Amino acid sequence: MKKLFKKTLWLLVLMALILSMSVTSIFAKEEKSTRLGIISAMSVELETLIKAADIEKEESIGGMTFYLGKLQGEDVVLVKSGVGKVLAASCTATLINKYEVSGLVFTGIAGGVGDDVKVMDMVIGTALVQHDYGTNSNDGFVWSGKAAADEDSGLIPVDEALSKLAYDSACSILGADKVHQGIIATGDQFIANESYVAELQKKFKALACEMEGAAVARVADQFDVPCAIIRCMSDKADGLAHDAYDFNYEEASKTSASVVMDMLAKLSEAQTSSKDKNSVSTTETVG
Repeated sequence: MKKLFKKTLWLLVLMALILSMSVTSIFAKEEKSTRLGIISAMSVELETLIKAADIEKEESIGGMTFYLGKLQGEDVVLVKSGVGKVLAASCTATLINKYEVSGLVFTGIAGGVGDDVKVMDMVIGTALVQHDYGTNSNDGFVWSGKAAADEDSGLIPVDEALSKLAYDSACSILGADKVHQGIIATGDQFIANESYVAELQKKFKALACEMEGAAVARVADQFDVPCAIIRCMSDKADGLAHDAYDFNYEEASKTSASVVMDMLAKLSEAQTSSKDKNSVSTTETVG
């Protein structure tokens, strides 16, 4: 009888342990990361954010260093992807799959394409396009929209809420007259050509051109992760682009980083306000 009792007791303990593990597993799966992924192509674009962040951990994956910590009270993972679409896409996929980020922000510099977009202005992407995707034959280059999910337009979407937050922050930092919203054209080329700038305006109504944004946005769209692309203009992508870039890239990088800092501060304030409201609501209910 005692042996039967012991066996029954052990069976109950085992069942309780299995049930506890199952429940823990279920809740673990339901918990979602609130860590924001922040990407830049170059060290100069990221260093301001790294210096301002409280870095808790560094991890190296595929030649990239991922800095995990807090920035303006928000959980972040900061990383330099490297220049160009291939490295940007690889970095984005790692942030999504390894770190399960809740959203992505690409911050950095670009060349101004829109007539009203001046050096040191900000462009917040409303959509991205790969301007160098297509067929190059004896008849010339024919662009294709097949690089995007919407092949008709060729435009790659971004998250409206995150981009609106970026726009509001940019306006807070620079003033609304220096902030623009529109299409950003991406290609594996540094553009310093007035005629090509005119083509980007005509074909895509682009306001800026750079080398990573569309890759980040495309991968984010595939994985259904919110994404915003923000750029400060270091040059006008014309014949003087190289000289203007050399003169402005450090200041433009810091300006773009300052917008990200303001975004995170606004996010932190919103979350604190939400917690305070919930606390008041709970107290009133109990009372």
